[in-house]
Amino acid sequence: MASTDRFDAIVIGSGVSGGFAAKELTEKGLRVLMLDRGFMVEHGEGYTYDGKPPYEIPARDTMPRALVENEYFIARNGYPSPSNLAFYNNDKINPYDYDAPNKFYWVRPAAVGGKSLIWGRWCFRWSPADFEANKREGVGIDWPIRYEDLAPWYSYVENYIGVSGSRENLPYLPDSEFQPPMPMNVAEKWLKARLEAEFPGRKLINTRLSNMTEDKPAQNRSKCQMRNQCSRGCQFGAYFSTQAVTLPAARATGRLTLRPDSVVSNLEYDSATKRVTGVRVVDAKTGLAEVIPARLVFLCASAMASNQILLNSRPAGSGRSHFDSSGRLGRAVMDHILRVSVSGDIPGMEEYIEYGRRPGGVYVPRFRNIDGDEGLGFRRGYGFQGAARRDPARPVGFGASMKEGMRRYGPWRFGMSAFGECLPYDDNTVSLSPDKLDRYGIPLVRFDVRFRDNEIRMMDDAQEQGMEMLRRAGLTNVTSSRREHVPGDCIHEMGGAGMGHDPRNSVLNKWSQAHDAANLFVTDGAQMQSVSNVNPSLTFMALTSRAADTAVKQFRAGAI
Repeated sequence: MASTDRFDAIVIGSGVSGGFAAKELTEKGLRVLMLDRGFMVEHGEGYTYDGKPPYEIPARDTMPRALVENEYFIARNGYPSPSNLAFYNNDKINPYDYDAPNKFYWVRPAAVGGKSLIWGRWCFRWSPADFEANKREGVGIDWPIRYEDLAPWYSYVENYIGVSGSRENLPYLPDSEFQPPMPMNVAEKWLKARLEAEFPGRKLINTRLSNMTEDKPAQNRSKCQMRNQCSRGCQFGAYFSTQAVTLPAARATGRLTLRPDSVVSNLEYDSATKRVTGVRVVDAKTGLAEVIPARLVFLCASAMASNQILLNSRPAGSGRSHFDSSGRLGRAVMDHILRVSVSGDIPGMEEYIEYGRRPGGVYVPRFRNIDGDEGLGFRRGYGFQGAARRDPARPVGFGASMKEGMRRYGPWRFGMSAFGECLPYDDNTVSLSPDKLDRYGIPLVRFDVRFRDNEIRMMDDAQEQGMEMLRRAGLTNVTSSRREHVPGDCIHEMGGAGMGHDPRNSVLNKWSQAHDAANLFVTDGAQMQSVSNVNPSLTFMALTSRAADTAVKQFRAGAI
């Protein structure tokens, strides 16, 4: 059945991109319908275990092995626990094609707010070099925008959501509009002085987080309470989430309609006018489908889900999407490579412990290939995310001596993990299964994505350099660990519907607008032509705000 045309715009998805799309479009006067396949989670009241001690959480907030192995075997890579398990997709009842040739971990949310409820909250601007690297190296497709195009939108988003951090004036990691940083602890300050003295040019800096250190009373949000329970949902609104920030703003306009439990299967298309005409939605509870007319669509379902919707939007009997005249849809899928960690003991300072539970730590920005190819055997670079901590001593023995021992603390330890850039390989693809459907009748997603020699050599270097830095800085018992590198594992998946100058080799233009449909904007990670080596969510929000501004101007002018 068809719905009546009551909306100016439809936003698909409610994560960091969808939330900003809804906020911007409604505040600019448009009537907006937001669709999300997840169940409704209201700010505050929907955070079941916020502030609860372990003994009030099932299994003391430890994931039962049976759940991990049988139902959340992919979601486990996003570190769910009983206190936030409802926010994660059940991989048994909502699968993708697990029989694809290369392993891929697609960690998905299951609630309105998407990954904004459970993300790591590290917020970095991309640098000018990140937007120029593809062209400079002749790799992938050149970005149709540069840092200067996005800089004012970075500022706009940062001022709105609240980002804590320190100004460092680093050309490869531009500063943001900061609230004061979360202070380093005494061990991190000690390490910073020694590491920077031993390695001139390398830095250890404060984490840049969307956790606020100052209140925003106009948004009814309080600064971080240092509980480090962010993944349960935060009733204080201390970190950015759709629930705490953009959804209240969109609702305040009176122009937002939100429909949870709404699974989008595809976009309806008129090839004569080259416009999206409607969004086909399946009710997750009843299984009933309807087509909702669309004048303007913002597709923000998350990178791989948006690719799935675009790929499934095709003429009857055809395997090619309406939005794939370039032949580029589903190509150059990327994620950050990780799973290299180094750690060691920090001597001394045993009279100190840390008060509170910071949700962040410290960061070592990229220091490789800064001025071009340095002959290291790999392109691009990596950074380290880490923290120093001092944990209570482990229990030894039993009785009174054990209790007395547990009143003490172990040594200060520092650990950090590398996050590296993956190049945009054309044959790293996402596609639709030819014969497997989900419970809503939608073809399953199939991944053929792998890391190559460039990324593996980068992680070799990260492991070597990480250990050298800690040893020369004076840490003891320095060790490293390395796990299997699996695309998707970082949960920073990007690409598949990249933006570009030329409609013949890109899916979107410089405004995140589809070449094949002027009334369609794709503003999540699907649009990315490279992945930098830093977390991408801040860039998604800036690109979405920029695209919404353009879309409304075109909408008002009658161009779409």
